[in-house]
Amino acid sequence: MKVMGLQTILVVFMVVAIQQNIFSQKRTEIIFHKSPDPERQKAPFSEAVQAGNLFFLAGQIGMDRAVGKLAEGGIQGETEQAIKNIQGVLARHGLTLDNVVKCTVILSDINDFRAFNEIYVKYFTKKPARTTYAAAGLAVGAKIEIDVTAVK
Repeated sequence: MKVMGLQTILVVFMVVAIQQNIFSQKRTEIIFHKSPDPERQKAPFSEAVQAGNLFFLAGQIGMDRAVGKLAEGGIQGETEQAIKNIQGVLARHGLTLDNVVKCTVILSDINDFRAFNEIYVKYFTKKPARTTYAAAGLAVGAKIEIDVTAVK
């Protein structure tokens, strides 16, 4: 009798634990945010994707959108412009660079690392996690592309 009572308690405990786990896994809404710029809305990707309180931003190059060309000043000018582009996207969602928890940086030339980093550290003062690598052939001949993940 005591063994059966223990088994019953164990089964009830397991059922409650399973129900708790099932019901605690809420479905996260995913929102695909378009750019406010009609020309950029034609791109085959979203400016940002929101999953709950996480924001995944598309990569930004050092393109000065006001003039439609890459920023002057080589890697440092493009780095600064890419970060300003990121700030603009974050601001549209009530976020700042302080909300960034992860950066991925792609350089067209790894030898630009030191010059890029001189600019980067001025903006990302909270020191989010970061991965940096080099790859040939960035869009429109850019020297850098940066994408970020932020938490609201």
